Amino acid sequence: MKQTHYISNDPVTLEVIKAVLADELTLQLSVGSREQVATCRTYLEQRLAHSDALFYGINTGFGALCDIQISKSEIEQLQLNLVQSHACGMGDVVPTDIVRLMLFLKIQSLSYGYSGVRVALVEQLIALYNANLLPVVYQLGSLGASGDLVPLAHLSLPVVGLGEVWHQGLPRPAAEALATAGITPLPFQAKEALALLNGTQFSAAYAAWCVVEARRLYALSNCCAALSLEAFDCHESPFDAKLQQLRPHAGQVHSAAAVRTWRAGSALAAKPKAQVQDPYAFRCVPQVHGATMDALQHVEQIVLTELNAVTDNPNIFPAEDAILSGGNFHAQPLALGLDYLAIALAELGSIAERRTYQLLSGVRGLPPFLTPHPGMHSGMMIPQYTAAAIVSQNKQLCTPASVDSIVSSNGQEDHVSMAANAATKCYRVGQNLERLLAIEWMCAAQALEWRRPERSSDMLEALVQAYRQDVTKLEQDRILYTDIAKTVVFLHSAAHLIVA
Repeated sequence: MKQTHYISNDPVTLEVIKAVLADELTLQLSVGSREQVATCRTYLEQRLAHSDALFYGINTGFGALCDIQISKSEIEQLQLNLVQSHACGMGDVVPTDIVRLMLFLKIQSLSYGYSGVRVALVEQLIALYNANLLPVVYQLGSLGASGDLVPLAHLSLPVVGLGEVWHQGLPRPAAEALATAGITPLPFQAKEALALLNGTQFSAAYAAWCVVEARRLYALSNCCAALSLEAFDCHESPFDAKLQQLRPHAGQVHSAAAVRTWRAGSALAAKPKAQVQDPYAFRCVPQVHGATMDALQHVEQIVLTELNAVTDNPNIFPAEDAILSGGNFHAQPLALGLDYLAIALAELGSIAERRTYQLLSGVRGLPPFLTPHPGMHSGMMIPQYTAAAIVSQNKQLCTPASVDSIVSSNGQEDHVSMAANAATKCYRVGQNLERLLAIEWMCAAQALEWRRPERSSDMLEALVQAYRQDVTKLEQDRILYTDIAKTVVFLHSAAHLIVA
């Protein structure tokens, strides 16, 4: 049963984000937020009724057309025109869990009472959320400058019964779906469409997903590395706490401790080693994984700030009798952070692929490609090809989006962040990392079979035993796509056991 979450001034946390992504919540506007929104709207209506001053996007055109005054009789049509003209996204559709998060974040931002919208508009968005009528949104179109204009236009169309929404897994005209759900389209009034379109909720939703997923993948990376260390007969000394204290980066200390926990009590780890040192992909796990953890901590703070921010324009301050036009919609903080996070996640995949390569190399008592019958059977040879291809793609995806800019709106928007491109790239890197770790885990589990009857730690043995219920030891060649896909599902389902 879903829990009721009250939209209020309480901070949005990663736990709330996880619940939204998992579709575990229904939303309700708190009394305090309702009052904030209503107070701001009343102030705006009074200013418009008793003043002929120009306020950007409220009684003027948009972008380079900001100096054109709009008559009071045309203000509502102006808002509808804005949403329709900006809904020109292309490319792949945005996954529904990301759209759900976009909708939640837009509701949260409007609820602070600085945007000048009616309570009825916020309630309309909540009604769409609770009915699971998620707008069809496209990935391409945002420059991350005046907010994520294009994707947020698609998010906003169903408010007035336009566009499409997802219904029972298929896109459906919004007007039909709203009628089925008993929701009446709500015409826009002054400022409302502008408040919906200005903002960073597209980039921020992807960023929040990336941060949540990055935490899981970081923990999984330490677990997979620990299994590879066991299978490759590696030393324990590089993970000794005393060594980490000589270079006490927080992430390094944390990663080394996590690996020690996974290997605790392992007979394989404790036995004497023939080799003096291990390759860097094994020996330097704390330094590489730890650097990613430090980067993640930094980006997480950026994202949490954004999730709790007001990012539309202009903003209204009833207590100070002010309507201020500024640039809070510019997504440069997210763009830089997402580029950084993508690089950090790609490095976890890069070092995982190197461990996979070493496990297949036919050294340290392991057969070439981990097959009992090399030559007649290729064993795990080609999964490493797949991993290498994915690692190479991640390198290409890590070309920074944030250093790019392009002039738009006839020079009015002359510097843009490209946060949306950074966001969708980081999303793909995260998905690729999960695939790389699945390949490493599959190969490491296969390599562990050649260490029998010696045993690894109780924690790793229990996880491998559970894994073997889904993917059996490779005795002869078979279609490995199926094994990799099953491994991805297994590791995702075991996430509650693989924690940082």
